[in-house]
Amino acid sequence: MERKQNSSREHTLQAAAMLKTIMLKQSTKSGLNLYDHLTQVLIKVMDEQPHDVVDVIEDRSRDVKRALFEDKQSTLRDLPQTTDAELLAEQQLNLFDQPEDTEQEDELEESPLPNLNEIGFYLEQVGSGLCRDEMQMIFLALKQLVKSQELLRCRLWGKILGRESNYIVAETECREEEEEEEQISKEEEREAETQEYDQNEMDSLPKSTYKPPPVVPKEPIGTGANKFVYYVCKEPGLPWVKLPSVSPAQIVVARQIRKFFSGKLDAPINSYPPFPGNEANYLRAQIARISAGTQISPQGFFQTVEEESDEEDEEPQNSYKVNPDFESILAAEMALSNWVHHIQHILPQGRCTWMNMAVEPKDSIEEGETEETEEEPDEPEAEFGPPLLTPLSQDEEMFNTPPWSSRLSSTLISQYAIAVLRSNLWPGAIAYACGKKFDNIYIGWGLKYVGEGYSPPAPPQPQREYPSGSEIKEALDPTPKEEEELREALEEQQALREELEETDEDDD
Repeated sequence: MERKQNSSREHTLQAAAMLKTIMLKQSTKSGLNLYDHLTQVLIKVMDEQPHDVVDVIEDRSRDVKRALFEDKQSTLRDLPQTTDAELLAEQQLNLFDQPEDTEQEDELEESPLPNLNEIGFYLEQVGSGLCRDEMQMIFLALKQLVKSQELLRCRLWGKILGRESNYIVAETECREEEEEEEQISKEEEREAETQEYDQNEMDSLPKSTYKPPPVVPKEPIGTGANKFVYYVCKEPGLPWVKLPSVSPAQIVVARQIRKFFSGKLDAPINSYPPFPGNEANYLRAQIARISAGTQISPQGFFQTVEEESDEEDEEPQNSYKVNPDFESILAAEMALSNWVHHIQHILPQGRCTWMNMAVEPKDSIEEGETEETEEEPDEPEAEFGPPLLTPLSQDEEMFNTPPWSSRLSSTLISQYAIAVLRSNLWPGAIAYACGKKFDNIYIGWGLKYVGEGYSPPAPPQPQREYPSGSEIKEALDPTPKEEEELREALEEQQALREELEETDEDDD
């Protein structure tokens, strides 16, 4: 029995020694050991004598560890990182600033902005549009834009969605200053072209006789596809950015490609055929295309303006004004024939008014050549689109899809319903009419419907190699023997020439 007791004691002593060695083993991270830590925790418990020690032992252990590092750590608290929503809220505070010495009544009467709250109400009845908070913020942002740019007219064109951020688009009417800036930019381009021409003349290298096809010029601001000036911003409160005017080449290429917007105006457009510009130019081209196809109004609301001109042209009229004698049409009677396009159609050339690029400028044509140029058979045919204020019933179907879908906002109370039209070719384009009030808005991805299956255009066939022949075949290098024979023959010819010159001198 004594042997068993002695062996059990030895076993417990060995276990205690082993446990103590384990508890005295220091940590590789903090340099502490469990023995000292438990000693300090038990001392803390005896000093404080808290209730329910089992429940708070973990907290006391954490407090003991934290006390060891209090001297090494800073007492200052780290500020939380500001989120994107907080930064946006700080920038949107400027929208709520009220001017001190201004008369609000005069501003409301002379404001070029429409009542976006009323438009938002009608869009809500229609079942589309943006939420009330966002419409109110956009209203304040547009008001800030009008004050900063001193615009004649401004309205919410719509919202184009992007992969990273969206674009809120404002449609404005420019002043005369905008036209002057455009003219200055044209003069700068001409000066750059003249400088390049002068540099090419100074070079002695051979010049190519190839002449590229003439570039179709842009339409001036205030006419055609550049009738309005557009500003965009990513969120209400962020700065507005003015989009450049669109060129015919950009519209032509935009019709052949399909690209989602990234939300960055300076992003490149990688496509085939290559697009002449960045995302800002592509966005402006898509806005022009959407406006030309979806900006509609009730028939009779606008009337064309008769322009007096000496020459009788076949071109359609491109100006209109509000008809003061317009009578509202009931929503139940607003069929497609009662809606018309009030934006000019964009021709295949990329302009709203066709320009003959085969005609040379008048300065370069002499008086005797006028009759000959007029009788040239290769002159291209002029392009004409549908006239202004053409009914929607004349729009053609594409891919067996009607171009428009019409309905009423409410079938239960039809006498107070709102007539709604949705474009099937440009999903996201909506127009509504209620009495003498109507509006157009676009909220979508900025892409046209192209049918169920879309395949991008194939690249052109590679150019053929230059035909090989004896005339253009590269000659072989002469051998050393042939070089020596040629050198001897040249020396003999030189010697004969010298002898002839000497004999001629003697005869003289």
